[in-house]
Amino acid sequence: MGSGFVFDVPSDEEPNDVNENETESAWDFADYSEAVTEEHVLRGTTSVDHKIQKLRQQRSVSLPNPTESDSDSESNKQVDYKPEEGDDDETDVVESNKPFFAAAEGVSYQAKSFLELNLSRPLLRACETLGYSKPTPIQAACIPLAMAGRDICASAITGSGKTAAFTLPTLERLLYRPKRVPAIRVLILTPTRELAVQVHSMIEKLAQFTDIRCCLIVGGLSTKVQEAALRSMPDVVVATPGRMIDHLRNSMSVDLDDLAVLILDEADRLLELGFNAEIQELVRMCSKRRQTMLFSATMTEEVAELVKLSLKKPLRLSADPSAQRPASLTEEVVRIRRMREAHYEAVLLALCSKAFTSRVIIFSGTKLAAHRLKILFGLAGLKAAEIHSHLTQAQRLDALELFRKQEVDFLIATDVAARGLDIAGIRTVINYACPRDLTTYVHRVGRTARAGREGYAVTFVTDNDRSLLRAIAKKAGSKLKSRIVAEESINKWAQTIEQMEDQVATVLREEKEEMALRKAEMEAAKAENMIEHRDEIFSRPKRTWFITEKEKNLIAKEMKESTEMGKNSANVVVSAQQAEDLKLKEKRKREREKNLPRKKRRKLEAEREMLEEENESDDSEGENKKGKKDRSGIPLVDVAYRRAKAVKAGLKAQDAGKRPKKAGKKAAQPQSRTGEMQELFQSDMSEKRGKKNLQQFGKKSKNSFKSKSRYKRR
Repeated sequence: MGSGFVFDVPSDEEPNDVNENETESAWDFADYSEAVTEEHVLRGTTSVDHKIQKLRQQRSVSLPNPTESDSDSESNKQVDYKPEEGDDDETDVVESNKPFFAAAEGVSYQAKSFLELNLSRPLLRACETLGYSKPTPIQAACIPLAMAGRDICASAITGSGKTAAFTLPTLERLLYRPKRVPAIRVLILTPTRELAVQVHSMIEKLAQFTDIRCCLIVGGLSTKVQEAALRSMPDVVVATPGRMIDHLRNSMSVDLDDLAVLILDEADRLLELGFNAEIQELVRMCSKRRQTMLFSATMTEEVAELVKLSLKKPLRLSADPSAQRPASLTEEVVRIRRMREAHYEAVLLALCSKAFTSRVIIFSGTKLAAHRLKILFGLAGLKAAEIHSHLTQAQRLDALELFRKQEVDFLIATDVAARGLDIAGIRTVINYACPRDLTTYVHRVGRTARAGREGYAVTFVTDNDRSLLRAIAKKAGSKLKSRIVAEESINKWAQTIEQMEDQVATVLREEKEEMALRKAEMEAAKAENMIEHRDEIFSRPKRTWFITEKEKNLIAKEMKESTEMGKNSANVVVSAQQAEDLKLKEKRKREREKNLPRKKRRKLEAEREMLEEENESDDSEGENKKGKKDRSGIPLVDVAYRRAKAVKAGLKAQDAGKRPKKAGKKAAQPQSRTGEMQELFQSDMSEKRGKKNLQQFGKKSKNSFKSKSRYKRR
């Protein structure tokens, strides 16, 4: 063998330039911090933190000192929860039978290492780099079955590694893909943009030693960049449903014909009211010969409906009982009495200044409440970031990155951060606004006590939230604690908040002025672009959606009616196929009407207009019922037809030289607008006919007989 001969590196070999003891973070949003700074520079605005810092320097408000001991006997302390009168009502839990799923006999939830799961060396190396030493139960059960191509519906406790459970087998299958034929082979759908960014980052970390390419398709980011990425045919696409449908319908050379795997992360949230129709449309556009996997910590009836629709002999894997919380989680409740409901913010600040001072997520009910809490925390000297849908996507990701780097101690969020986000080291979750149901509560508190770490979950409960309190107490059992907040501390913070109201109003006013100025600048820029690039803009094809605005309004109206009647809202939402059928049916109906005689066509149009007027009058308040009844007694088209017939008969009698009968009292009544228009139309048509007869008088048609003499015998 020659000295210059060198062996080729095997295709699944990876370079050995990584420190074995060093582990990487699963996700990193540091690139978006620069984008937020550029946004403020382009818009000529300042951040809310800059406004708060400026006000704090101008005005000084005395803040309560957390180091001082409260003279009140009731300091911040934790006691055992004792149900009060009305809290111990039993709630029945109905277990759903699952006859549709295939038997999962022989499935093992135990594995000592990832090597036992028959993964390739690049993936094993990536797991070692990320610090994954032993598979979790859901990973040990799911990875072998997913590698075999089976459809799976899996549920596991929050923080149990569901993302790696569907990512690792998918990447293993992609290692053996036909590389000469580029195509989109895997589609992963998530309900929120932040979760999609996290899953995309996780896939890139696990595939760092392979040639598998991944693409992120979410709203709020550049559409053109995403179109170019999709045209390059990446192997994996992580997307939110709405933006993915937009690209499939309006971007050239983008399709899912070669899709091999469809994955729905947080499947129960994807099948709720806001996403149901979009998911049905995407399932219809995917290839029939595909593998489908559903993952969530909680499974609902809507998931079972999708399972029957799109999965083939699926396996139901449940590594942990549904709605179970980690054993290392301490659950607490703070009872807010009616007399203290006005001091909600004071109770929160009292807790965050003493008991829970760092690595805290606070869940607010609304975007406005979250923004107000952000301002109050900033004025109180507490470092906080906010995340909700009023912010741009770069600002939302920047807030997550600040919280991950521990540059801020508190993250104030709405439910957009309640699912799937995995931020290491979160110690406390505070439900400032009580969640709507137990499912939302499970996902919220699942942000802490992940992977065996300790955590606290504190929920503010009023007298109106007793039903949820009963459900929490039943699930937590004797572990549920009650948190008592010092009365003196609440009073001090209430006075401080009252002093800060002027500063809060100042910040909100400045933001409102900046928003109005930015909106005016955007309108001016839009007008300039329309003038300068008018031909180019109007030459672009119009972007379409799988249902029209009319169908959207129809669905919304039906949903509203079903909600009022107490029906299940999920049965009313129509799928994309049904929407297309309705559209075709309406189109065929219009085409049939075009072929009808003019008289019948006008009658149908008049009846349709009359029906629309009746619907509008039914919605308006204060309508006279008697008037409605009289109007709907005789159709409008019949009245117009009778009047036109009478006018025609009168004109005919005048042409014949006869004197028509005088109309009685009914003729003296004023005519409606429709009747007058019909009468004018008929009189105009009769004048035209008369002129035509005069013009043709004396002229003989080509087909008329010239003489009858030729028919006589000669």
